[in-house]
Amino acid sequence: MPGFEVFGKEERAEVNDVLESGVLMRYGFEGMRNGHWKAKEFEEAFAKKMKVSHCQLVSSGTSALTVALAAAGVGAGDEVIMPTFTFVASFESIMAIGAVPVLVDIDDTLTLDPAAVEKAITAKTKCVMPVHMCGSMADLKALKHICDAHDLLLLEDACQAIGGSFDGKPLGSYGDLGCFSFDFVKTITCGEGGAVITNNEVFKTHADQYQDHGHDHIGKDRGAETHPHLGYNFRISELNAAVGVAQLRKLDDILALQKKHYRLLRDALASIEGVNFRRVPESGEENYSFLNIFLPSEEKAKKAHKALSEAGIDGCFYWYTNNWHYINGWEHLKEAKSLGALSEPIRTKLAQLSTRQFPKSDHWMGRNLSFLVKVGWSHEEVKRRAHIMKETLQTLL
Repeated sequence: MPGFEVFGKEERAEVNDVLESGVLMRYGFEGMRNGHWKAKEFEEAFAKKMKVSHCQLVSSGTSALTVALAAAGVGAGDEVIMPTFTFVASFESIMAIGAVPVLVDIDDTLTLDPAAVEKAITAKTKCVMPVHMCGSMADLKALKHICDAHDLLLLEDACQAIGGSFDGKPLGSYGDLGCFSFDFVKTITCGEGGAVITNNEVFKTHADQYQDHGHDHIGKDRGAETHPHLGYNFRISELNAAVGVAQLRKLDDILALQKKHYRLLRDALASIEGVNFRRVPESGEENYSFLNIFLPSEEKAKKAHKALSEAGIDGCFYWYTNNWHYINGWEHLKEAKSLGALSEPIRTKLAQLSTRQFPKSDHWMGRNLSFLVKVGWSHEEVKRRAHIMKETLQTLL
């Protein structure tokens, strides 16, 4: 990770197809395309890769979440349960359609705690949104059981975990809908882009329509299409999709390299007393894009982060004090700093965050260090990094 590390002639060839045709938009202009439909090609290939019936490409991972929620009928006043550790896009996408984000604790998977989810369910709850952070998954079996028992949607945010699996299924395909990001720093990239996957025919149709102003996409005359529903513009461009076509072909090789590098780093740290690894749910496999460890205390984690950075280990994250990925840094959310007026249900729920504590999340996040696993490293570089990480942590602990 990330996919831009392996940019090459394959991406340039796909993009050049689009540039030579001059058609940068994914819809229309059939006579000018020279047979190139990059978004359609990517969607078909990605659906096959994810072992689902349908894929809808969109402009970003954030828009994928928004489109997925809208496609499933989530809207004003509905509550969506999400974790305290994620990217800000999670609550942004929920609030964009007028729904209410309900934040709950994580556990040692660094993802949604099923027990906390069950406690947070109300009559207004419509959806549970686990976020498979840093390459590994939530306890999907437990979450699905909860969703089935309460007739709730299970929407997987797999934006950081493409290529991982649970119970033999690709992450994103286990729930009712799955979402992915193909931004510049993801495992595979379109530059900017995202995808919604599902096996549900209704959700598929709604996603297709909503991401393109409500167009029904029936026939070959775009100007004659009807608008069964209100929508918005979350379309991907042919240029971005073209990059993704080439990147998707490289996914298996990227994952294999990530796993190889991950194993070398993990093996180096496994014998250090005081170092523990995040829990991967039984029958799950990470995509190996991050190595996550827990240290004995918050103090030790802070010191280790500083020492590792000083030792030249870049890509070491202490999310607990990060502005974008943990609730401690989301003052703009807690204080409802919106450019436009927010609905009363949203304002009421956000007001609770200013005083609410998340001790279980703090327990895990305060002791966590997360190491990015790159595919561009040589074998010697991985060994060098593993040696520095091991010596630094042993000295500290």
